[in-house]
Amino acid sequence: MDNISQALKAGLIGAGIQASLTPAMHIQEGAAQGLRYDYELIDLNQLHLTPSNLPALLDDAEARGFCGLNITHPCKQVIIPFLHELSDEARALGAVNTVVLKDGRRFGHNTDWWGFAESFRRGLPDAELNDVVQLGAGGAGAATAFAILTLGAKSLTIFDQEQNRAETLAASMQRHFPQSRVLAGTNLDAAMAAATGLIHATPMGMAKYPGVPLPSELLRPDLWVAEIVYFPLETELLKEAARRGCRVLNGGGMAVFQAVGAFRLFTGREPDIARMTRHFETMTA
Repeated sequence: MDNISQALKAGLIGAGIQASLTPAMHIQEGAAQGLRYDYELIDLNQLHLTPSNLPALLDDAEARGFCGLNITHPCKQVIIPFLHELSDEARALGAVNTVVLKDGRRFGHNTDWWGFAESFRRGLPDAELNDVVQLGAGGAGAATAFAILTLGAKSLTIFDQEQNRAETLAASMQRHFPQSRVLAGTNLDAAMAAATGLIHATPMGMAKYPGVPLPSELLRPDLWVAEIVYFPLETELLKEAARRGCRVLNGGGMAVFQAVGAFRLFTGREPDIARMTRHFETMTA
């Protein structure tokens, strides 16, 4: 997209997203590349809307000439029937966080999984992936499961408060990664005793959902612990894990790299990863 005078418009659809750093990351990187780039929050809570309003919101974004939309909780799975095409990864995950709007068509992508994989690859480069435990089987959990299996996890045990969600995700990931062992967990103590690492993919630890998602005594010094929450960057879980000697990875990298992937899809330009990371770090310092 070489016409710099052309203003790009994008947005984020989700509930309770006023604190999101995604708009600032997109706008700042766009400005650094000489783009006039507007990025707006479409907050269901503020607009008194629900995911049932997604078709109208998509129509509105198209009518206003948006190049794309990011999608977050609680819309990542609900939006799929209203899209024309899905990337292979989005189809495998059953979750979309990036929609490209082009020529009257809606293309669903998932940059969350790549964001987590890239952050993990850089932040825990020699992590032992023999036996991974994951807490959470929602849209974000689908992304982290896909990512860790893509990175070569031999065994992944998924836990969720809704057992059927864990079973559905485990069965889906087992189909896509037949060389690995993927199952829904029933005994967290036993799974953690055998684990080499832990992925946390629930909202617990966010400012509005304080707490630690599992008994702290299940954390051992030989475990790595990877978090998806980035607000705050140092969650209770990461504090406790670090205190017990675990290697830890905060959710900041996933937040940056999903934005890197979405920026690339929206603009057709290569973002400067180091610059976007520095900007994110200044916002979360």
